[in-house]
Amino acid sequence: MNIGAVVLALFLMASILVAIGLGSAVIYPQDTVRYIWAALTGGQISADEITRYQIIWQIRTPRVLLAAVVGAGLSVVGVAIQALVRNALADPFILGVSSGASVGAVLVNTFGTLGFLGIYAVSGGAFVGALVATILVYGVAYGRTGVTPLRLVLTGVALSLGFQAAMSLVIYYVPTSEATSAVLFWTMGSFGAATWGSLPISALIVLIGIVTLHRTSRALDIMTFGDEAAASLGFDANSLRRWLFVLTALMTGAMVAVSGAVGFVGLVVPHIVRILTGASHARVLLIAPFVGGIFMVLVDLVSRTLVAPRELPLGVITALVGVPVFIALMRRNNYAFGGH
Repeated sequence: MNIGAVVLALFLMASILVAIGLGSAVIYPQDTVRYIWAALTGGQISADEITRYQIIWQIRTPRVLLAAVVGAGLSVVGVAIQALVRNALADPFILGVSSGASVGAVLVNTFGTLGFLGIYAVSGGAFVGALVATILVYGVAYGRTGVTPLRLVLTGVALSLGFQAAMSLVIYYVPTSEATSAVLFWTMGSFGAATWGSLPISALIVLIGIVTLHRTSRALDIMTFGDEAAASLGFDANSLRRWLFVLTALMTGAMVAVSGAVGFVGLVVPHIVRILTGASHARVLLIAPFVGGIFMVLVDLVSRTLVAPRELPLGVITALVGVPVFIALMRRNNYAFGGH
């Protein structure tokens, strides 16, 4: 058993508990635990505590748990994408996958497409958008020599800007406050719409993705050395890359559907974890979900308490952390874009 993972898991649970109790109405930890226990066991709550109980169970608990799930998922997806493109500056946001998912979700919200999916229409739109973005990035970046890390990153950045322009067109052609707020939500990120109904599917997809990626940790280790090294060891790098792109697109779509596009988490957390554990993907993929979950829980806490009762977009806070780290990475050790 990895002691570091156990410690981080305990710290994540403590962070979740503290974050659930904090907000515009501060509720002490012992009361928070009592309300959650009452909700889980069907216990009794006195009449004068109903409001605080509803704040804890109906509003904050699903929100904080969703923050932990999205933070864990984005961190793991960031680890996988950096290995796939062999570029330390890659993440779902930079490669345009998050922006593509946002476009799909905005189209569903604004025009009612995929209505036959019912309550899963937005999630379906986000996944389709993420998958289309992944296919476009991979297809455009594919050249005579295959797919190079440099071409993937540059293509992703360009298409990400294109997707953001598409969302601006939605505001232009549908100039309503609902369309504008929807676009802002999907581009900047928020857990304000978290409910118990939106949590299970996202958590299940992220959990399956984390387990699957952990099982491919050896292949990810090999892929960081290049396609030739992978081929010499019996791995079909292009086939594995395509399959993992679909998996990361599914995970990204599931997360964007409930939180909007949150940038830099998939960039920052993998590097923090590698500093702590080394470069082995087995260790990185074990620790990254906990670090990412803790990071996102704290980011969400800051977003809803710093200027309460107003709420800061998640993307503002993650960018304030991510941009300096991004710049530091570019300046560190004469980093060579494009990998090997």
